Amino acid sequence: MIFVTLEHILTHISFSIILIVIMIYLMNFLVYEIEGLRNSSEKGMIATFLSITGFLVIRWISSGHFPLSNLYESLIFLSWSFSIIHMILYLGNPKNYLGAITAPSVIFTQGFATSGLLTEMHQPAILVPALKSKWLMMHVSMMLLSYAALLCGSLLSVALIVITFQKKIKFLSLKKKRKSFFFGEMEYLSEKGNVFQNIYSLSFQNFYKYQLIQHLDYWSYRVINLGFTFLTIGILSGAVWANEAWGSYWNWDPKETWAFITWTIFAIYLHTRTNPKLKDKGMNSAFVASIGFLLIWICYFGINLLGIGFHSYGSFQLIYN
Repeated sequence: MIFVTLEHILTHISFSIILIVIMIYLMNFLVYEIEGLRNSSEKGMIATFLSITGFLVIRWISSGHFPLSNLYESLIFLSWSFSIIHMILYLGNPKNYLGAITAPSVIFTQGFATSGLLTEMHQPAILVPALKSKWLMMHVSMMLLSYAALLCGSLLSVALIVITFQKKIKFLSLKKKRKSFFFGEMEYLSEKGNVFQNIYSLSFQNFYKYQLIQHLDYWSYRVINLGFTFLTIGILSGAVWANEAWGSYWNWDPKETWAFITWTIFAIYLHTRTNPKLKDKGMNSAFVASIGFLLIWICYFGINLLGIGFHSYGSFQLIYN
């Protein structure tokens, strides 16, 4: 009973802290930057990470196995993985706003895990025989860490696409203003001071957006690269486990097939991003990553909803790898 109470307290603490952290990020990003608040938000993320870590340790002790036996536990582990990726981005560059993109991922997974939809899964479950293997921790943890890294990297790529298109739209608007200035009527000359002021303001904004785009491209590539490594390890360890459990390394099970499709898409991303012959590599690879974002959710949720194949025991009741 004490373990259940501690788990309940830690999940609510972590959810409350991350909610406050997101509000601070939005305030700094949209209203006014306050250095002290930004530092507090990062301390809040560390507190969230420690709370989720405490939950996983208590769950491990109370259940007697690594806490990845149902959707509830896997979502908590996924939010823990998101918090790790968030802290990696912060340590890499403390003065950027990439955390405003990654932090909501933690509250999304945490909120869904603690929602009323998964109440029956809050109690630790006994592992089915197929899951009683030393490969459980290796395979599932690597897959979930890869999902977290790839989702965060893909979100950064989506943000890159949005900001780049906004920049192009404003650039076209600026060109129209310049054309109007040079070929307009005489009454427009009285407003030329405002025109130059707008041009200066847009130039400053474009420089800021250029820096932000460079940060997004830099970190999306590195986070996706990390996630791709985890995904490769997860698929290989899963193949070894499958051979022990089912007598075959690969069975083209729906879950395996979509994992392979996801791996292929991000392999294409890495090829596109590092190919020196391609122009505008950042945008092209970002579009590939946005496709990968959807494929990860299909692989994580969609296949398990169908409840078919060798991974049918993971359908909302046992395990989501």
